[in-house]
Amino acid sequence: MRNDFVAFILTHGRVNSVITDKTLRKCGYTGPIVYVIDNEDKQADKYKNKFPDVYVFDKEVMSKTFDEADNFEDRRAIIYARNACFGIAKELGYKYFIELDDDYDTFSFTYGRNSTVKQRAIKQLDGIFEAMVRFYESTSIMTVAMAQRGDFVGGKDNDIIRGEKLKRKAMNSFICSTDRSFHFVGRINEDVNTYTTLGSRGYLFLQIPHVALNQKQTQSNKGGMTDIYINQGTYVKSFYTVMMMPSSVKIGLMGNSMETKRLHHTISWNNTVPKIIKESFKKK
Repeated sequence: MRNDFVAFILTHGRVNSVITDKTLRKCGYTGPIVYVIDNEDKQADKYKNKFPDVYVFDKEVMSKTFDEADNFEDRRAIIYARNACFGIAKELGYKYFIELDDDYDTFSFTYGRNSTVKQRAIKQLDGIFEAMVRFYESTSIMTVAMAQRGDFVGGKDNDIIRGEKLKRKAMNSFICSTDRSFHFVGRINEDVNTYTTLGSRGYLFLQIPHVALNQKQTQSNKGGMTDIYINQGTYVKSFYTVMMMPSSVKIGLMGNSMETKRLHHTISWNNTVPKIIKESFKKK
């Protein structure tokens, strides 16, 4: 793996259930891994004793550097670590990094054929990260992400199965550079808040659909963001993005049947991102 790249695992309060590191190695990543925790984590000493490279950042200091979109005192959210990673990478001497949650159990090639979704485990993750960084370097994008399993729901009508090459969003995993730093915003639903608000200003956030990660169900793995989602529900989570982008985001229902539908954000992309055409196409 290139020596200017590092994988950050963002974790809090579940020192005994971090699985992303094992998954990275199983899928062929050979580069450095740094575990990012905050100074309000009661398990900080246990993290330091268990893992070789742990970085502790000051959560309160970080909270003053971006718009949390609320006035709550509860800071149990991943956004603080997300924003801290740019400074951490620079301090540690890395130019490129990927931000990862702590609960991934596989990375896979995922593709559709004849209305079905197929996946094959990745065995050379170094090559995948290298290719994603090269793609990042060759464009002006702010970040590039892997897909998530939920992106493939919908059978034959799914956009990825129908051949979509890129999505204009980035969630959960983020390849970034210290040369193109930005701030995630909104304490909860920070990834959607960020790609919609900055997307509306012309910044590009992209997802490569055919390499995907699989994550444990949000509320099945104790610690991390689980308690917030249980206490506040998906309505509050989604409404952060409505507050950020009321012109293009609303609360809707997501799911295939009434039994499985749940409240979720709904984005009108026509009202979210600009569509800029080359001046050469302008009518004379």
